[in-house]
This record gives sequence, C-alpha cells and structure tokens, in this order.
Amino acid sequence: MSDPSFFDAFSPPQVAARMRTVGVSKATMPALQIVTLALIAGAFIAFGAMYYTVVMTEVEAAYGPARLLGGIAFSLGFILVIIAGAELFTGNNLIVMAWAGKQVSSKALLRNWGLVYFANAIGAFASVLLVYYSGYLEAGNHAVGATAVQSAVAKVDYSFVEAFTRGLLCNALVCLASWMCSAARSVTDKILSVLFPISGFVAMGFEHCVANMYMIPIGIVAAQDPAILEAAGYTAADLQNLNAAGFFNNLVPVTLGNIVGGAGFVALVYYFIYLRGKGEGMNEV
Repeated sequence: MSDPSFFDAFSPPQVAARMRTVGVSKATMPALQIVTLALIAGAFIAFGAMYYTVVMTEVEAAYGPARLLGGIAFSLGFILVIIAGAELFTGNNLIVMAWAGKQVSSKALLRNWGLVYFANAIGAFASVLLVYYSGYLEAGNHAVGATAVQSAVAKVDYSFVEAFTRGLLCNALVCLASWMCSAARSVTDKILSVLFPISGFVAMGFEHCVANMYMIPIGIVAAQDPAILEAAGYTAADLQNLNAAGFFNNLVPVTLGNIVGGAGFVALVYYFIYLRGKGEGMNEV
C-alpha cells in the first residue's frame, strides 16, 4: 500500500519549522553557489516574462481573460525557480523567519540578500541582451516588441506610492506561494501551489522587482526601434519616463514594497504565530 502521508501536505507549524531551517541553510551557503543560483533565477524570471509578453500580444479586447492567461504564462519563471532550483531575492525574504528567531545574524541576512539581488539583476540584464539579438522583439510584425514597450511604459509611469504598494502586494503572494510549496510533497503539488498566487499577482498588476529588471530594460531597448515604436502607437513624447532614471524610480519603491510584503506580511507574521519562543538563538550564523 502507498504511504498516506505522501498525499498529505505538511501542516502550517511544520512548514514554519521547515522554512526556518531553509533560511539558515540559505544564509550559510557559499557565495559562489549563491551567485550562480541567483544568476539563473534572474534568467528564469525573464523566461516567464518573455512568455507573458507573447501571450499578452494583441489581446486588448478580452482584458480579464487575457490577464489570467498572461499570469499563467508568467508562472513559468517561478515554477523553474522552485522545481529546477534557484535563488530569488523575493522568496529569500522568508529568511527573516530564521533571523527573527536569532538563528541567522543581520550580517548573514544582508549578505544573502545583497548577493542574490545583484546576481538576479545580472541574470535579467543578460537575458535582455540575448532576447534583443534573437530577433524575438520583431515577432508578429513587431507586435511582440510593441507589447514589451507598452508594459514597460505602464511600469515607469507609476507613482512611488503605487509602485511600493503594488510591490508589497506582489511579494505577499510570492512568499505565500513559497510557503505553500514547502507544504507540498510532490512536484505536481508544488506547481499547483505556485500557479494561483503567481498568476494572481500578475493578473492584478502587482509589481515584482526581479521581473522588472527584465521587463523595463527590454522595453527601453525595444523602444529604440522605430518600427516597434510605431506598432506600439507611441511617439517620443510618450516615452519621457522610459529611461534609466524611470527604471530606478520604479525599482526602488517596488523593491522596498517587496521586502515589506514578504518579510513583514508573511515571514514575521508566521514567525510570531508558530515559532516565537521556540528554539530561538540556537547556533546563530
């Protein structure tokens, strides 16, 4: 007979303990391993963004269903991160559970976040170059490139408060997806755990800092092609924020919002519910 436990998810208290253990493991991982896994995570998220861009091309007439399909497509990147294995900055906000219990030092936490964040960015930027030289942006008579520009313009036009709030809501869902993946026992369960929170944040227009490390730069690059700009229906005056300054003006509040949403609204909440006062300060790293 099969083991019944195989079909049962881990309970929330068990997940909390597992997440704390994973947090310690991530905080003590060698720098080269962290950087390598974070580089491919940036590329994985870019793959999801590429898929999203194709799916969202020329579907304006069915806004709701199109957002749903785009969100499902975008989930590819997070499925690759979870199943293939990679280090993603937003998911690593959950290390705060181990930090709050004094099992990970502030130095170790910030070391992991810093290495992962910048390596994610390099992986995403490298993907922009590969996509540009692949001719992908010219697909559909430049319609794919036009969608990339339109997506980027929408992102850089958000106010600080809008970007921060959308970032907060986004990473609350991303970290809940990671939490549910830790409850799952099979690959199928893990994929299903990712699918709904990730497609949900995309469909609702929330903001993910690593995704934006690909989506805004690819929009900037695509906008340099007059044929793509014409297909997007934009003039140069419409692109006043689509530049390096606009990119950073989006990335900063989105990153801060992601940290608050993931570390504050998920990691600390579950720490206080399930872990506070249990094994604190043991073997801090």
